[in-house]
Amino acid sequence: MTTAITGATGQLGSLVITDLLQRGVVPGEIVAIVRDNAKAAPLADKGVTVRVADYSDRAALESALTGVDKLLLISGSEVGQRVAQHNNVIDAAEAAGVSLIAYTSLLKADSSGVSLAPEHLATEERLAASPIPSVLLRNGWYWENYGSALPQAIESGTLYGAAGNGRLAAASRADFAAAAAAVLTLDDQGGKTYELGGDERLTYAEFAKIVAEVSGEDVAYADLSESDYAAALVGAGLPEPVATMLAGADAGISRGELDTESGDLQSLIGRPSTPVADVIKAAIA
Repeated sequence: MTTAITGATGQLGSLVITDLLQRGVVPGEIVAIVRDNAKAAPLADKGVTVRVADYSDRAALESALTGVDKLLLISGSEVGQRVAQHNNVIDAAEAAGVSLIAYTSLLKADSSGVSLAPEHLATEERLAASPIPSVLLRNGWYWENYGSALPQAIESGTLYGAAGNGRLAAASRADFAAAAAAVLTLDDQGGKTYELGGDERLTYAEFAKIVAEVSGEDVAYADLSESDYAAALVGAGLPEPVATMLAGADAGISRGELDTESGDLQSLIGRPSTPVADVIKAAIA
């Protein structure tokens, strides 16, 4: 049984491969699909099969997927280009005879108003139309998404956002990777949808309190409007599209769109999600 992972040298993909190896999957039965062969040298050293293909190169993708049974399609990072890129991967998988596609989507992608949702939903719809069975891993927010903002929040004493009193069921990147690895090693996954979120369903005020406890500094949450928060992020040096996306995600949190009590993540990984305090410690170490 051969399993391929796209974006295999990325932060999520590399963790998925590590988890698969820890689960006893034979290294030679893992195919790491990468853009840069040199970056994949550590994987090759472990015995993992490395194949080079870009999401935009349909022919290379088909070649890379030859002989693959299961595919983890990790969503691309180029917002605005992802539907076409994902379609290339799915087209190639169909031509190569892949038997299952697992896709890293977004929590509540079919109802979310978060700006990232439409591309994920379009990919889900393409998968539904494919003859290949698919399983949807609707990932919630990563706690690591806040890592770059923590030093400034700790120094200034203020964590800014636009999430109101909405709750966020985030989890660590490693938790989501473990869930993906679990699905790839289970049978009869075609047609399933997992809404994945962590145990700690926190408001930003509660998150700020944990940041304060971990850092030993006073940190409080200041709630802004979506537009004011986007402007503040641009003022802090973020590109406007990124600032707009992050502010929009906060607005989604205020509406409950990145919160879930499904328990799907915990069932797949067989444990509670990683405590947010542990992620914060790692981020500010």
